[in-house]
Amino acid sequence: MTWAKNTEWLKKFWKRYRYVALVILAGAFILLLPTGSGGSGETEGTKRPAAAETGRTLEQTEERMQQILSRIEGVGQLELMLTVESGTANTLAEDTELTYSGAAAAPDDYSRRSETVIVSGDGGDEPVVTGTAAPVYRGALVVCEGGNDAAVRLAVIQAVSALTGLSSDRISVIQCQS
Repeated sequence: MTWAKNTEWLKKFWKRYRYVALVILAGAFILLLPTGSGGSGETEGTKRPAAAETGRTLEQTEERMQQILSRIEGVGQLELMLTVESGTANTLAEDTELTYSGAAAAPDDYSRRSETVIVSGDGGDEPVVTGTAAPVYRGALVVCEGGNDAAVRLAVIQAVSALTGLSSDRISVIQCQS
């Protein structure tokens, strides 16, 4: 008799709250889906373009992007200008030495000395580079024949955003003079 009573209560509960339970289950399922972010740990403000990491100069990057963007349907001839907030920077390895006098818990005086690590090679002495930060772009201007078409503008903005890490409000696409 208790089993039948529990089953009846469960049926009433399911009939009353089944939609709530389905929404909760769907939400839990969505939370468990992979996001595909790759876990880079970079925020949108610190995105680094891949082209700059290959050692290209700003002019070379602009030329390569012009070649790629001109292949988008409807763009036609174009000119591209990128503005840079900060350029490429290398992080150098340092050998740091810290000396202090007095008790270790409360030193009277301390000094710090750092030297850049230099490696001697066939081409001479070179510093050891531990990392390279790509330039941070400030904005982009694209002047093209198809700049009057909304679909072309959208495609160009998406492409420039993907290549530079810029948000769409920092990219201008304008039609050129005839």
